[in-house]
Amino acid sequence: MADVYLNEKFVGEVQDTQAFVKQVRDDRRIGKLPETLNVFFDEVNRDVYLDNTKGRCRRPLIIVEDGESKLTQEHTKKLQNREIKWKDLISQKIIEYLDASEEENSYIALSENELTKDHTHLEIGPNIILGITTSLVPYANYGQSTRLNRGSKTQKQSLGLYASNYLIRMDTDASILHYPQRPITRSFMHDIAAYDQHPAGQNVTIALMSYKGYNMQDSIILNKDSVQRGLARSTFFRPYTTEELRYAGGLVDEIGIPNKEIKGYRSETDYRLIEEDGIIAPGIEVKEDDVIIGKTSPPRFLGDLEEFSIAANVRRESSTVVNHGEIGTVDMVLVTENQEGNKLVQVRLRHLRAPEVGDKFASRHGQKGVVGAIVPAVDLPFTTSGIVPDLIFSPHSLPSRMTISHLIEVLAGKVGSLSGRYPEGTSFSSESPELLRKELFSFGFREDGKEKLYNGITGEELEATIFVGNMYYMRLKHMVANKIHARASGRIQLLTRQPIEGRARGGGLRLGEMEKDCFVAHGASLLLKERFDSDRTVLYICEQCGMLAVYDAYKNRKFCPRCGGNVEINPIELSYAFKLLLDELRALGISPRLKLKSKY
Repeated sequence: MADVYLNEKFVGEVQDTQAFVKQVRDDRRIGKLPETLNVFFDEVNRDVYLDNTKGRCRRPLIIVEDGESKLTQEHTKKLQNREIKWKDLISQKIIEYLDASEEENSYIALSENELTKDHTHLEIGPNIILGITTSLVPYANYGQSTRLNRGSKTQKQSLGLYASNYLIRMDTDASILHYPQRPITRSFMHDIAAYDQHPAGQNVTIALMSYKGYNMQDSIILNKDSVQRGLARSTFFRPYTTEELRYAGGLVDEIGIPNKEIKGYRSETDYRLIEEDGIIAPGIEVKEDDVIIGKTSPPRFLGDLEEFSIAANVRRESSTVVNHGEIGTVDMVLVTENQEGNKLVQVRLRHLRAPEVGDKFASRHGQKGVVGAIVPAVDLPFTTSGIVPDLIFSPHSLPSRMTISHLIEVLAGKVGSLSGRYPEGTSFSSESPELLRKELFSFGFREDGKEKLYNGITGEELEATIFVGNMYYMRLKHMVANKIHARASGRIQLLTRQPIEGRARGGGLRLGEMEKDCFVAHGASLLLKERFDSDRTVLYICEQCGMLAVYDAYKNRKFCPRCGGNVEINPIELSYAFKLLLDELRALGISPRLKLKSKY
C-alpha cells in the first residue's frame, strides 16, 4: 500500500505501486495523460508523487525499451534532411522529458554501446548534461565538478562584447573588452551559440611556474609589454540620470546653472564644466564631485506660516555629481522626456581601464586569480625560441583543484597555434590528449608541452623545464578601480556619532574582532586607541549614586541632580553608542548606575 500525492496534495492510495507507476508512464506516452506530468516513486517512504506544476526543470532523454534505443538511424537521417522536426520525435514518443524526481527512478546510459536490458533511457548526447555556458568549457570531462560549476559562473562575469549596440545603450556598470578574440580550443557550443559574434576573452601564452613569490596561491603575473600592447584593456561605462520632477502645488525642478541665492549653493568652480543649459558637453574629462547636470528643486517642506515668507521660498541645490572615487570622460549626453512628459537628462561617462594589480582574471576551468604583479618583459623568463609568456600561473593552484582540463587546454592551444587550426575540445568527444602530444612532437617540441626557459634577469638557464602553451583567459568585471576604498576622517551618523557606512557615501571601514587581533599580533595595539574612539564622548558621573551629573561649563560648576553639589563628580571617557544605550534604558524606566573605580 502506498500513498499517492498529486502536486503535493494527497489524492489516494494504491496497492501495486510498480504497476501503477508503469501505467502512468504508459498512459503519458500514448497521450492519455499530459506530457508535462512526471511520476516518482519514493522507495524509502513508499509514496508516489505525481507532479504537473509549473517552474520545474525538465530535460529530454531518448526512451529505451528492451535494451534498444527508440531513436534509429532512419530518424537521424530524416532529421538531417529536415523531413521531421523535434516535436515529431516527442509526439512519436521517441523522446520524453523527465524532471529531477523522475530521473531518480530512471537508469540512463551515456552512450548507445553501454545499453543493457535494465536501462530505461539514453542521453541524446553526453553534453546535454551540461548547460549552454558549461558546454563552452573545453575538456570539461577531465575537470572536477565544482570547478566546472565555477568555470560556468566566471564566464558570465567576463568582459567582452555583450551587445553590438552598446554605444547607444545606457546600461549600468557596463564594460567592453577592446580586443576580444575567438578561443583557439573550442567546443561545439561555440558554433551553436555564435560565440564569434560576442567573444569574451583573449588567447594568451602562459607559463606554469612560480616567480619571486608574486603568484602565490591564486595570483597571476602579467607581462607589462603585453598590457601596453592592449592585453585585457577595457572601457567602463557609467550612466547618470536626472529628471525635472513635478510636485504638488505646481512646483517643479529646474535643470540649469543654479543661482547663488539658492540653499546649498556649491562654488563657482564646481559649476565650471556645465554649459548654459545646465548640462555638461561630451568629451569633457571629469573627476569625483564634479557637477555634470545642474539642477535646483523647490523647498522640501512648506508649512502654513512659511508659505509667504521669503526664507522658505528659497530653492535648494540638487545637482547630479560624479560618484565618490570615480573619474572619466563624458561619452554621451541624451536629452529626452520620460513617460510623464518630464524632461529627462542622461549622461554616460567612459573610463579606459588597463589591467592593474588586484584586477581579477580567470580561465574557463574555474581557475580564477588576481594580478599579483605586472613585470616588464625583459625581466620575465623566455624560451629557446624567444617567446616571453603573457601570463605566469602558479602550479600550486592545480593539485588540490584537480583541474586537469586546464592543463590539457594549454597543450591543445599550443598545438592549435602551431598548426593554425582550432582543436576540438567538446566534452566526451574531444581530441585525445595522446594525439595532441604526438602532433606537438611532430612540430619539434617536447610532447609533454614543457620547454627550457632562461632567466630574464641573469640570462641563466632555469634548472626545471617549464610547462608553456596557449590558453583562453578572461578578464572579469571585478576591478580594483570599482572596489578600492579608503578614508580618513569624514561624515558621521547623527544618532550614534560613528562613521557612516558604504563606499559610495564615503563611509568608514569597519574594524572587527579579528582585525583587532591582527593589530595586537603585529604589536600595533596602540592603533586600537585611534580606531575605537571614533565616537569618544565625555560624561560626568556622580560617584555616590552612579547617575549622570551635570557640568555647567559657563560657571565651571559640577553637581548631581539627585545628590546636589557636595559629592565627588568625575568626567569619564566612553563611546557615544554606549551613552545612547544608557539614554534608551532610561526611556524604558530603567536607571542604570555606573560604579567608578580609580584608574591608578
